[in-house]
Amino acid sequence: MPILHLLNVVLKKCGIGFEGLALSVRFGILQDHHKFQQRYYEFLDYFRVPDGPIFLKICGESSCDGIANDYIGQITGFCRRLITVLAKKFGAAVVSLEHRYYGKSLPFKSTTTENLRYLSSKQALFDLAVFRQYYQASLNLSQKLLEWPFICITESLNLKLNRTGVENPWFVFGVSYSGALSAWFRLKFPHLTCGSLASSAVVLAVYNYSEFDQQIGESAGAECKAALQETTQLVEERLASNKKAVKTLFGAAGLEIDGDFLYFLADAAAIAFQYGNPDKLCSPLVQAKKDGEDLVEVYAKYVKEYYVGNFGVSSQTYDQRHLKDTTLNENTGDRLWWFQVCTEVAYFQVAPTNDSIRSSQVDSRYHLDLCKKVFGEDIYPEVDTTNLYYGGTNIAGSKIIFTNGSQDPWRHASKQISSPDMPSFVMSCHNCGHGTDMRGCPQSPFNIEGNAKNCGSPDAVEKVRHQIIEKMDLWLSECHASGRSSM
Repeated sequence: MPILHLLNVVLKKCGIGFEGLALSVRFGILQDHHKFQQRYYEFLDYFRVPDGPIFLKICGESSCDGIANDYIGQITGFCRRLITVLAKKFGAAVVSLEHRYYGKSLPFKSTTTENLRYLSSKQALFDLAVFRQYYQASLNLSQKLLEWPFICITESLNLKLNRTGVENPWFVFGVSYSGALSAWFRLKFPHLTCGSLASSAVVLAVYNYSEFDQQIGESAGAECKAALQETTQLVEERLASNKKAVKTLFGAAGLEIDGDFLYFLADAAAIAFQYGNPDKLCSPLVQAKKDGEDLVEVYAKYVKEYYVGNFGVSSQTYDQRHLKDTTLNENTGDRLWWFQVCTEVAYFQVAPTNDSIRSSQVDSRYHLDLCKKVFGEDIYPEVDTTNLYYGGTNIAGSKIIFTNGSQDPWRHASKQISSPDMPSFVMSCHNCGHGTDMRGCPQSPFNIEGNAKNCGSPDAVEKVRHQIIEKMDLWLSECHASGRSSM
């Protein structure tokens, strides 16, 4: 699967203060009145009644099983009380809405291509806008029903606090794809939020994303890069001579299509740099090359112990037969995200023409064939349309904070240059990866740090966090001063 999807799949989450929301959303261009329930979470322990801000933490491309334990919401212990850093500082409520189609927010009972026609970033943004209005509920219940007839009202913040006519300042947050949604929400609905934090936000849809592989090589350094390239070459040679044996060595004998297998191996390497653990991969591989050991066997050990063992990734995730499965199950998110990839954003992580680490067989043809085999001949990623709609890295928004880690292969799909009212900060350190400002480093499924103590340069990360707080303080103050919930 596209490795971006792993951000939400592997991170340990904890449900805090669960409350279900019955949302009825008009699909398409308000033509289909089909209704479905959309799940959300809230945390109010540090909320400053009545005028504290509301932080909308956007859930991305996986089941939303709670409010993540990151810099917005740090959790002490396992699934215990949320000790918020930003929420506590600003006296904010934290709410998080599950992305349509993922988790329990299911519009249909199967994921046929026809049923996926309402799965898009645009629809997700409208869901967020409707939810924001629902949750704020500035009007009383009878007025609300007149204004929002397609919402099934359960309970809103104003109703819960027995008040009317109050508008709180809102601020949106997201990381990776949800980071892009955060930026796009501020772009498309500036009247509904005071600002946005877009961490590692992949706002640029890219057809052939060769920069992904190039960044891995740069982050790896000369020795590790050479070892990885030699490993890829050896794997390709063994695929040609004894395909079954080499796939079995990696615990991936079920991957019949060579491209699926080679994509699995490419992602396994990328994960080390993306999530701030480069030494887990490079140290044993470089040493093995110096000692004349079998690089393929050393890499297979890393893949099975770290990528599959620690991250819990199954090779089946890369099997196109698995991606064709339209029944609802715990792995449905794989098919859903591939649909978004194949229709909207691509992010095809292809091998560069020269000096690539991943196999040259992982090319645009492989990705396009996958899209058509899994979803049908008419499927094609409308990258230009997506970038025209949102602006790509030339996004014409305001009051959006962009952050990226220097070693993150996704940073080239994000906005890395500041522009008026849209600062962009890059955290530079040996293990500064994806979402480092929010999740710290190093990162693994069961040890997500909400601070910077394990980063190669803690000061670099803390400096960016301080700049984030300064901007949030300014923009929220401007909202308070104007008496509005947005600016």
